[in-house]
Amino acid sequence: MSYHEDPKKDSDQNDQNDETRKDEQGKRPNGQGPDVKPPNFFSRSGLAWIVLAGLLVTLLIMLNSSGNRGKSITWTDFLNYAKAGAFEPDSIKATDTTINAKLDANAPGISPETLKTQPYVYVDTLNPYQITSYTNSLDAESIKYKNAPSNHLLTSILINWGPFILIAIIIYFFIFRSIRAAGGGPGGMLGNFGRSKAKMLNKEHSKIRLNDVAGIDEAKDEVSEIIEFLKSPKKFQRLGGRVPRGVLLMGNPGCGKTLLAKAVAGEADVPFFSISGSDFVEMFVGVGASRVRDLFKQAKENSPCIIFLDEIDAVGRRRGTGFNSGGHDEREQTLNAILVEMDGFESNDQVIVMAATNRSDVLDPALTRPGRFDRQIVVPMPDLPGRFEILKVHAKKIKMGPNVDLEKLARGTPMFSGADLEAIINEAAIGATLANKDYVEQDDLEEARDKVKWGRSRKSAKIEEDERRVVAYHEAGHAIITHFDPDADPVHKVTIIPRGQSLGTTHMLPEKDRHLYSRKQLLAMMRVSYGGRIAELKYTGDMYNGTAGDIRQASGIAKAMVTEYGMSDRAGFFLYSNSDENKNPWEQGESFSDDTNKLVDEEIRNLINTTYKQAEQIIEDHNQQVEDLAQALLKYESLNSDEVNKIMAGETLDKPTVTQILEAEKKKAEEEKLAEEATTPQEDTDSETPPSSEPSPA
Repeated sequence: MSYHEDPKKDSDQNDQNDETRKDEQGKRPNGQGPDVKPPNFFSRSGLAWIVLAGLLVTLLIMLNSSGNRGKSITWTDFLNYAKAGAFEPDSIKATDTTINAKLDANAPGISPETLKTQPYVYVDTLNPYQITSYTNSLDAESIKYKNAPSNHLLTSILINWGPFILIAIIIYFFIFRSIRAAGGGPGGMLGNFGRSKAKMLNKEHSKIRLNDVAGIDEAKDEVSEIIEFLKSPKKFQRLGGRVPRGVLLMGNPGCGKTLLAKAVAGEADVPFFSISGSDFVEMFVGVGASRVRDLFKQAKENSPCIIFLDEIDAVGRRRGTGFNSGGHDEREQTLNAILVEMDGFESNDQVIVMAATNRSDVLDPALTRPGRFDRQIVVPMPDLPGRFEILKVHAKKIKMGPNVDLEKLARGTPMFSGADLEAIINEAAIGATLANKDYVEQDDLEEARDKVKWGRSRKSAKIEEDERRVVAYHEAGHAIITHFDPDADPVHKVTIIPRGQSLGTTHMLPEKDRHLYSRKQLLAMMRVSYGGRIAELKYTGDMYNGTAGDIRQASGIAKAMVTEYGMSDRAGFFLYSNSDENKNPWEQGESFSDDTNKLVDEEIRNLINTTYKQAEQIIEDHNQQVEDLAQALLKYESLNSDEVNKIMAGETLDKPTVTQILEAEKKKAEEEKLAEEATTPQEDTDSETPPSSEPSPA
């Protein structure tokens, strides 16, 4: 219970596949080394580069010739230049489409800058009769010119439009052909989206073995059978059996489903294809089904093999439950492709599909029927021996101190998953490293457990004294009812140090793993929830919003007892709530009569009122213990189960207070600082800073 500030997760192939792989890698089958072929420059790719080089050379020539032509002017300006003698002698040349000339440097009105940039001028036309008219005008003015070789129309077009054509060809070769090549053949630039993103792993790629998986022995045994199927298929075919087509791993997040699949990849002597369910979903329609077909095609080519689909609920949800009104549903098409590939007309006996999910309740029934996922393996939360084995596996990599008791830590972590236990070991190692310890101690493990479960402690948070007093009485009320209620779990730790979103917490530790809760235990949990509110109201005279979480918990238990568990005499053995998430949204919920709803409300309120009065009586009977425990919390801030038992027995605690601990830490830090200054050589700064000088304002 906590007082909150706010209410509000290769194998070897057969010999034929080995030879094929070697041939594909460029090695000769007889082992004579790599068979390197000389480059063929007359292939399609080589010819393309030759054409591209020729086009570049042509571009340079055309640009050079275009620059030599000079500046284009009108015929009137050209004729005026010729009359004024602005052209060099014998420089006027006439072709079928052009008349050009070179400017004379000595002519009046011609600047040196013009000669440097554009010494030539020309008149261009595509009409040969127009050129004849121009030459007749020159003859009339007695201006000499020369008839140059004919400049054909095609050449003129190439000179004018050649650069643009060449740029377009370069863009085509370098951009569009690259996109088409990335598209993967006939599919074009979008063909690559239809390829599977599965990663192929072999035995050498995975370092995890089944020995590294602990706490889920039954699941390991089932997976070991699958590995044995693949290693010795004839052994099981002797009596007519067949290898299971699919294995579905189900369990809560962090229980080890993906880790188990990695161990299979490390143990199996066959290829292992791994892909996530979300990798099938794309923005393009039909891509998911295409990737499924490509994945199974690769698997058939490498059979026998294993396909692992992680988080299969991303594409395997029950069909027809969404708001899709007859349109194309990409996820449904992907699921249909998986169903056909797993058990269609074509038999895939040499391909085993493994899948993992923590939402098995939303999977389509066609996916979980025999013939597709024949084996459904439940990966449960580890029990006490399982947690102990998991902690031992992860503790092998950490330097542990002599006082570490992993069995005690396993008892103190009920309903922790394998991922939570690994996080505890890792957080303990980090905490010990930050504290400059030589190894991890038991205190580090306890702190890491609280950090993983309830959040990081906020020792720097400043809490006003009146609020500390409220929190102390609140947690004392929880602890008193927990201690004196025979059906409640025993107290493990009580603290008023803020951690996560709570200002204080009362930790209860079950004596053993519990999978079922009796009616007495549920009522005891409700009474413990009321302890904080009753104590703070009795000893401070007011109510506070920190009990919102307690109210939510008690109300939830009472409602479940009446509507789901059938633990009410008047309501009877009947389900008054519908928790089926697989039904259509418009089918959710049931309609009951007003009398039935009134009966359910009365039974819930009756349970709450009865247990509240019982909790008040416990607080009243142990008034002095509540006061003593609250004062101890204000003095020490954190108490373990042994210290709580001493206070309940009227004994005094012999331990340093928080103030004494802080003063000791401060004194130790000052001593270490003085020792460091004594060992550091002093620098002579007298010559740099005179004694009478004042410090700079900076």
